[in-house]
Amino acid sequence: MSTATRPVAVIGAGPFGLSAAAHLRARGIPVRVFGSLMVSWREHMPAGMILKSTPVASSIDAPQPGHGLLDFCADTGTRRLESDWDLIPVESFAAYGQWFAEKLFPDLEQVRVVSVDRVPGGHFALKLDSGESFEARAVVVATGLSGLARLPRELAAAVPDGPSATGPVSHAAQHRDLSGFAGREVLVVGAGQSALENAVLMAEAGARVRVVAREAGAVRFGAAPDQQPRFTPNSPFGKAWSLHAFSYHATHFRHLPAPARHYLVRNVLGPLGAWWLRDRFTGQVAVTDGRRIVRARVEGSRPVLTLSGGAGRELSADHVMAATGYRMDVAALDFLGHGLRTQLSTSRGAPVLDAGYQSTVPGLYFTGLPAASSFGPVMRFVCGTEYASPRLAASVAAA
Repeated sequence: MSTATRPVAVIGAGPFGLSAAAHLRARGIPVRVFGSLMVSWREHMPAGMILKSTPVASSIDAPQPGHGLLDFCADTGTRRLESDWDLIPVESFAAYGQWFAEKLFPDLEQVRVVSVDRVPGGHFALKLDSGESFEARAVVVATGLSGLARLPRELAAAVPDGPSATGPVSHAAQHRDLSGFAGREVLVVGAGQSALENAVLMAEAGARVRVVAREAGAVRFGAAPDQQPRFTPNSPFGKAWSLHAFSYHATHFRHLPAPARHYLVRNVLGPLGAWWLRDRFTGQVAVTDGRRIVRARVEGSRPVLTLSGGAGRELSADHVMAATGYRMDVAALDFLGHGLRTQLSTSRGAPVLDAGYQSTVPGLYFTGLPAASSFGPVMRFVCGTEYASPRLAASVAAA
């Protein structure tokens, strides 16, 4: 089989994988897309969640018109999601992703890629859990948040077998239905949107919830659309010069020193609750802030957190949920063969990418969260597909 007739394999069927595949196929490049469709949004986000991003920042980019969020609303009779005041339920967004895939990828293969290895000739050998093996001219990794949940080491030490939804300690990504927490005491570790929204949803389900944050005053909420600064430029995330720069000039982000890039990815669009969450949170969820977790242990079945700030400062509950985000680490992408992973240049666990999203292994591309350390925080959000996908597809076509 010639290189030209070998397909490009896109691993991941979330927004970034679907968008990249759409741009590749529009260039006449054969593509096979693998993965469970919108799995993070369907299985690893809590029922009743609302997206923090606005409708204008929530369309999956495609080269053809007619595949945006508003097109989905019009085609399916869903309530129009258009203005900054329109809130997007996670269920609606997952349905939008499914609609997008049905329009452009009726041949999407909901199977798992077991392994990817480089073979002589510069192409890749892939094995699927269906038993099939085939060769690809290039591979695009768009696996999103899968396998990248971050658990603080103090909590990890308390659960040697790892976090679990039914154990004393879990990660927020392990929960879909929060109704089982009714009548229970829960400590939520973190102060970002995930922590605050999970806390609210559990409180509304009948749990007694306390948020634990290491920084004083960490629990904050953004401004409503009519309270945004008047004389700063728009971005998909709100009005601010920094947000505008990171949204529309991601290529320049690559040229910053590595420490600066990692700092900005962590802190720009950092912990901040959505404006619409404030009223639901206030008076319903308790807060302990300005104290970090020194140690965690499990007594009986109850987790106990020892906090900084004085002897005897302890909190116990029926369950601890870590809403502590995700950390990119190529070592967690176990489908990549050992040889591939050792050839990858990385920076703090993230692949080093060129301007076309190609790694230091020719033909191996990364998009979405794995690209954030190279292109900035916009890669953490759906609107990043508009920037990433055309550039990635152009790079594959040129190669």
